[in-house]
Amino acid sequence: MKFGGTSMAGIERIRTVAARVKREVEAGNQVAVVVSAMAGETDRLVGFCREASALYDPREYDVVVSSGEQVTSGLLAIALQAIGVPARSWLGWQLPIHTSDAFSRARIGTIDTEALDASLARGEVAVIPGFQGVAEGDRITTLGRGGSDTSAVAVAAAMKAERCDIYTDVDGVYTTDPRIVPRARKLARVTYEEMLELASVGAKVLQTRSVGLAMKENVRVQVLSSFTGDDAPMADTLPGTMIVGEEEITDVERQLITGIAHDKNEAKITLAAVPDKPGAVASVFGPLAEAGINVDMIVQNIAHSTGSTDVTFTVPSADLARSLDVLGQAKATIGYDKLVHDTRVAKISVVGVGMRSHAGVASTMFTTLGERGINIQAITTSEIKVSVLIEEDYTELAVRVLHTAYGLDAEVEAA
Repeated sequence: MKFGGTSMAGIERIRTVAARVKREVEAGNQVAVVVSAMAGETDRLVGFCREASALYDPREYDVVVSSGEQVTSGLLAIALQAIGVPARSWLGWQLPIHTSDAFSRARIGTIDTEALDASLARGEVAVIPGFQGVAEGDRITTLGRGGSDTSAVAVAAAMKAERCDIYTDVDGVYTTDPRIVPRARKLARVTYEEMLELASVGAKVLQTRSVGLAMKENVRVQVLSSFTGDDAPMADTLPGTMIVGEEEITDVERQLITGIAHDKNEAKITLAAVPDKPGAVASVFGPLAEAGINVDMIVQNIAHSTGSTDVTFTVPSADLARSLDVLGQAKATIGYDKLVHDTRVAKISVVGVGMRSHAGVASTMFTTLGERGINIQAITTSEIKVSVLIEEDYTELAVRVLHTAYGLDAEVEAA
């Protein structure tokens, strides 16, 4: 069971989590719990590090920011003991969770479960702080943003757990954002591949890294809500969304399109009059790769009579300033004439494993957007995804009309 920062934000919520864990124990399950820091706590600790020194030592930074999860793991263990549930906390270095030494963005290598297994066998609930591990030399490490989800999946894989329940502030994975499309439907099951694509193109339910690990280790993940109204049933008595291998989803359940995601955190860059010759494109994207900037959509326009071409591509909005700097420094090498950028764009993606066996998915997307006067600026595809770049102002309209075009709207119940 994994609980995020909003679930752990204060003693009352921690007590609610403890009650939920107790119910799993009473159902006869061995339970390990991974917790995040209290909501806002990691940002507060990061702020302290930056205030202390702009050039902080990343090893000491990890010591500071990992402390938020240490607090919540201890508090949950205390809350469980108070309601009669044997429990103890296990810090990342106590298990241990071995990681690389890339401080602040470490990757999990192996997890020793001998002590953990013995603790579970004694009937104890293991409470483990997410986001942290230990590198060679016994230095504490952190896994980067979203690291607690990754910790939970990694622990579940190491324990060979039946499943990994991730409690969030949403009650499952929907066909699209319900705030944009009120008739969006909650999905009972989603494949790892679909969730990976949805997470990578803007769906905020789970971090891409944790889904990739679940897919690699074949860990069944369930997304549930920690929150329901005072008079509503407990959240985990309501069905969430299971993220599983494709073999678990029957053809009867499968739809052509599983979901539609949108992402406004994109910036478009166009380099005009790039020399149309071998190696020209490499001279554009090589420096960006060296700077660690991920390029997403790429369009190379037809060649001009002058022996040049225009190259358009997208980068994350947060990386725009660095991208412009890198490309400016490389202007002489690349040989482009002019650089234009635009942040008023959004990426709209349709995702579904059903695309593999059905033609016409892209055609439906292009026709539907065209009928509403929405211009497509760039396109990228994978085996189970089609993404287009459009003007940001049309984001909500595009999501709504595509949701209807692919038959994803929920039926309106008769009064």
